Amino acid sequence: MPLLDLKGIVKDYELGKTVVHAVRGLDLNIDRGEIVAIMGPSGSGKSTLMHLLGALDTPSAGTASLEGHNLHELSENELVTLRGKKVGFVFQTFNLIQSLTAQKNVELPMIFQGVRKSARAERARALLEKVGLGERMKHRPNELSGGERQRVAIARALANDPEILLADEPTGNLDSETGATILELLKKLSIDEGKTMILITHDPDAAAIAHRIVRLRDGRVVQEVRNA
Repeated sequence: MPLLDLKGIVKDYELGKTVVHAVRGLDLNIDRGEIVAIMGPSGSGKSTLMHLLGALDTPSAGTASLEGHNLHELSENELVTLRGKKVGFVFQTFNLIQSLTAQKNVELPMIFQGVRKSARAERARALLEKVGLGERMKHRPNELSGGERQRVAIARALANDPEILLADEPTGNLDSETGATILELLKKLSIDEGKTMILITHDPDAAAIAHRIVRLRDGRVVQEVRNA
Protein backbone atom coordinates (compact mmCIF):
# COMPACT_ATOMS: atom_id res chain seq x y z
CA MET A 1 0.00 0.00 0.00
CA PRO A 2 1.39 3.44 -0.89
CA LEU A 3 1.93 5.79 2.03
CA LEU A 4 -0.02 8.47 0.16
CA ASP A 5 -2.59 7.55 -2.47
CA LEU A 6 -4.51 10.16 -4.46
CA LYS A 7 -7.10 9.00 -6.99
CA GLY A 8 -9.20 11.19 -9.26
CA ILE A 9 -8.59 14.24 -7.10
CA VAL A 10 -10.56 17.36 -7.88
CA LYS A 11 -10.26 20.55 -5.82
CA ASP A 12 -12.41 23.58 -6.59
CA TYR A 13 -12.52 26.91 -4.77
CA GLU A 14 -15.22 29.53 -4.94
CA LEU A 15 -13.94 33.09 -5.19
CA GLY A 16 -17.08 35.22 -5.16
CA LYS A 17 -19.04 34.12 -8.21
CA THR A 18 -16.01 32.47 -9.80
CA VAL A 19 -15.09 28.80 -9.38
CA VAL A 20 -11.34 28.08 -9.52
CA HIS A 21 -10.49 24.55 -10.66
CA ALA A 22 -7.18 24.17 -8.82
CA VAL A 23 -6.76 20.40 -9.27
CA ARG A 24 -8.49 18.40 -12.00
CA GLY A 25 -8.65 14.60 -11.88
CA LEU A 26 -5.19 14.06 -10.43
CA ASP A 27 -3.75 10.61 -9.60
CA LEU A 28 -0.57 10.27 -7.53
CA ASN A 29 1.03 7.60 -5.32
CA ILE A 30 3.96 8.19 -2.98
CA ASP A 31 5.78 5.29 -1.32
CA ARG A 32 7.48 5.15 2.07
CA GLY A 33 11.02 6.48 2.05
CA GLU A 34 10.62 8.16 -1.34
CA ILE A 35 11.78 11.70 -2.12
CA VAL A 36 9.37 13.32 -4.58
CA ALA A 37 9.74 16.79 -6.09
CA ILE A 38 6.53 18.50 -7.19
CA MET A 39 7.24 21.10 -9.88
CA GLY A 40 5.25 23.34 -12.21
CA PRO A 41 4.60 26.97 -13.11
CA SER A 42 2.63 29.34 -10.90
CA GLY A 43 -1.04 28.40 -10.96
CA SER A 44 -0.34 24.76 -11.81
CA GLY A 45 -1.82 23.48 -8.54
CA LYS A 46 1.35 22.89 -6.51
CA SER A 47 0.16 24.70 -3.38
CA THR A 48 -3.25 23.02 -3.49
CA LEU A 49 -1.60 19.62 -3.91
CA MET A 50 0.68 20.37 -0.96
CA HIS A 51 -2.35 21.09 1.23
CA LEU A 52 -3.99 17.85 0.13
CA LEU A 53 -0.86 15.75 0.66
CA GLY A 54 -0.33 17.28 4.11
CA ALA A 55 -3.96 16.71 5.18
CA LEU A 56 -4.42 20.48 5.48
CA ASP A 57 -7.36 20.25 3.10
CA THR A 58 -9.70 17.63 1.65
CA PRO A 59 -10.67 17.15 -2.01
CA SER A 60 -13.90 18.28 -3.63
CA ALA A 61 -14.03 14.88 -5.36
CA GLY A 62 -11.87 11.78 -5.54
CA THR A 63 -10.09 10.04 -2.66
CA ALA A 64 -6.94 11.05 -0.78
CA SER A 65 -5.58 8.44 1.62
CA LEU A 66 -2.73 8.57 4.12
CA GLU A 67 -1.70 5.14 5.40
CA GLY A 68 -5.06 3.83 4.28
CA HIS A 69 -7.04 6.57 6.08
CA ASN A 70 -9.45 8.28 3.68
CA LEU A 71 -8.94 11.95 4.58
CA HIS A 72 -12.40 12.89 3.34
CA GLU A 73 -13.98 10.66 5.99
CA LEU A 74 -12.08 12.14 8.95
CA SER A 75 -13.37 14.90 11.22
CA GLU A 76 -11.35 18.10 11.62
CA ASN A 77 -10.10 16.88 15.03
CA GLU A 78 -9.01 13.58 13.49
CA LEU A 79 -7.22 15.44 10.70
CA VAL A 80 -5.39 17.61 13.24
CA THR A 81 -4.27 14.50 15.15
CA LEU A 82 -3.17 12.74 11.97
CA ARG A 83 -1.17 15.78 10.79
CA GLY A 84 0.49 16.18 14.18
CA LYS A 85 1.74 12.60 14.21
CA LYS A 86 2.41 11.85 10.56
CA VAL A 87 3.45 15.07 8.79
CA GLY A 88 6.20 17.61 9.46
CA PHE A 89 6.07 20.90 7.55
CA VAL A 90 9.04 23.00 6.42
CA PHE A 91 8.09 26.41 5.02
CA GLN A 92 9.95 28.80 2.71
CA THR A 93 9.47 31.65 5.21
CA PHE A 94 10.49 29.41 8.15
CA ASN A 95 7.39 30.39 10.22
CA LEU A 96 9.35 30.51 13.47
CA ILE A 97 8.01 32.35 16.51
CA GLN A 98 10.30 35.34 16.96
CA SER A 99 9.95 35.58 20.74
CA LEU A 100 11.06 31.96 21.31
CA THR A 101 14.55 30.49 21.25
CA ALA A 102 15.47 27.87 18.67
CA GLN A 103 14.98 25.17 21.30
CA LYS A 104 11.53 26.43 22.30
CA ASN A 105 10.48 26.65 18.64
CA VAL A 106 11.40 22.99 18.18
CA GLU A 107 9.58 22.01 21.38
CA LEU A 108 6.32 23.64 20.26
CA PRO A 109 4.82 20.77 18.19
CA MET A 110 5.49 18.36 21.05
CA ILE A 111 3.42 20.47 23.45
CA PHE A 112 0.34 19.81 21.30
CA GLN A 113 1.06 16.07 21.44
CA GLY A 114 1.23 16.09 25.25
CA VAL A 115 4.95 15.32 25.55
CA ARG A 116 6.37 15.98 29.03
CA LYS A 117 8.44 19.15 29.45
CA SER A 118 11.71 17.35 30.23
CA ALA A 119 11.27 14.90 27.34
CA ARG A 120 10.50 17.60 24.78
CA ALA A 121 13.46 19.70 25.93
CA GLU A 122 15.76 16.69 25.58
CA ARG A 123 14.43 15.83 22.11
CA ALA A 124 14.63 19.46 20.93
CA ARG A 125 18.28 19.65 21.99
CA ALA A 126 19.04 16.35 20.24
CA LEU A 127 17.36 17.50 17.03
CA LEU A 128 19.20 20.81 17.00
CA GLU A 129 22.46 18.91 17.46
CA LYS A 130 21.46 16.69 14.51
CA VAL A 131 20.99 19.71 12.21
CA GLY A 132 24.25 21.30 13.37
CA LEU A 133 22.88 23.96 15.73
CA GLY A 134 24.04 22.64 19.07
CA GLU A 135 25.74 25.96 19.83
CA ARG A 136 22.78 28.09 18.73
CA MET A 137 19.79 26.54 20.49
CA LYS A 138 19.37 29.46 22.93
CA HIS A 139 19.33 32.04 20.14
CA ARG A 140 16.13 33.60 18.83
CA PRO A 141 15.32 33.67 15.09
CA ASN A 142 16.47 37.29 14.60
CA GLU A 143 19.89 36.21 15.90
CA LEU A 144 20.22 33.44 13.29
CA SER A 145 21.10 33.44 9.59
CA GLY A 146 18.59 32.31 6.96
CA GLY A 147 20.24 28.90 6.72
CA GLU A 148 20.22 28.50 10.50
CA ARG A 149 16.54 29.45 10.67
CA GLN A 150 15.75 26.84 8.02
CA ARG A 151 17.66 24.25 10.08
CA VAL A 152 15.54 25.16 13.11
CA ALA A 153 12.44 24.76 10.93
CA ILE A 154 13.62 21.30 9.84
CA ALA A 155 14.32 20.29 13.44
CA ARG A 156 10.85 21.51 14.40
CA ALA A 157 9.31 19.49 11.55
CA LEU A 158 11.03 16.38 12.97
CA ALA A 159 9.85 17.02 16.53
CA ASN A 160 7.09 14.39 16.58
CA ASP A 161 9.08 11.93 14.43
CA PRO A 162 6.68 12.14 11.44
CA GLU A 163 6.81 9.71 8.55
CA ILE A 164 6.46 12.52 6.02
CA LEU A 165 8.42 15.75 5.65
CA LEU A 166 6.61 18.21 3.39
CA ALA A 167 8.88 21.09 2.37
CA ASP A 168 7.44 24.12 0.56
CA GLU A 169 10.23 25.85 -1.42
CA PRO A 170 12.84 24.92 1.24
CA THR A 171 15.60 26.81 -0.61
CA GLY A 172 13.44 29.72 -1.80
CA ASN A 173 14.79 32.30 0.66
CA LEU A 174 18.38 31.06 0.71
CA ASP A 175 21.48 31.79 -1.35
CA SER A 176 22.74 28.95 -3.54
CA GLU A 177 25.49 27.78 -1.17
CA THR A 178 23.21 27.74 1.89
CA GLY A 179 20.46 26.10 -0.17
CA ALA A 180 22.84 23.33 -1.21
CA THR A 181 23.69 22.69 2.45
CA ILE A 182 19.99 22.47 3.37
CA LEU A 183 19.32 20.06 0.49
CA GLU A 184 22.21 17.86 1.60
CA LEU A 185 20.73 17.81 5.11
CA LEU A 186 17.27 16.83 3.80
CA LYS A 187 18.77 14.07 1.65
CA LYS A 188 20.74 12.73 4.61
CA LEU A 189 17.61 12.68 6.79
CA SER A 190 15.79 10.70 4.13
CA ILE A 191 18.62 8.17 3.83
CA ASP A 192 19.43 7.83 7.53
CA GLU A 193 15.90 7.86 8.92
CA GLY A 194 13.81 6.61 6.01
CA LYS A 195 11.68 9.74 5.94
CA THR A 196 9.28 10.20 3.04
CA MET A 197 10.02 13.63 1.65
CA ILE A 198 7.87 15.80 -0.62
CA LEU A 199 9.49 18.94 -2.03
CA ILE A 200 7.28 21.63 -3.56
CA THR A 201 9.85 23.54 -5.56
CA HIS A 202 10.90 25.62 -8.55
CA ASP A 203 14.56 24.85 -7.82
CA PRO A 204 16.17 22.30 -10.18
CA ASP A 205 18.87 21.65 -7.56
CA ALA A 206 16.16 20.63 -5.08
CA ALA A 207 14.53 18.42 -7.69
CA ALA A 208 17.91 16.77 -8.33
CA ILE A 209 17.92 15.08 -4.88
CA ALA A 210 14.50 13.49 -5.53
CA HIS A 211 13.90 9.93 -6.63
CA ARG A 212 11.05 11.18 -8.79
CA ILE A 213 9.96 14.51 -10.28
CA VAL A 214 6.24 15.10 -10.77
CA ARG A 215 5.37 18.03 -13.05
CA LEU A 216 2.00 19.75 -12.88
CA ARG A 217 0.19 22.00 -15.31
CA ASP A 218 -3.35 23.32 -14.98
CA GLY A 219 -4.05 21.08 -12.00
CA ARG A 220 -2.99 17.85 -13.69
CA VAL A 221 0.11 15.64 -13.68
CA VAL A 222 1.68 16.05 -17.09
CA GLN A 223 4.97 14.25 -16.51
CA GLU A 224 6.67 11.93 -14.05
CA VAL A 225 10.42 11.38 -14.34
CA ARG A 226 12.65 9.13 -12.24
CA ASN A 227 16.10 10.54 -11.47
CA ALA A 228 19.09 8.31 -12.16
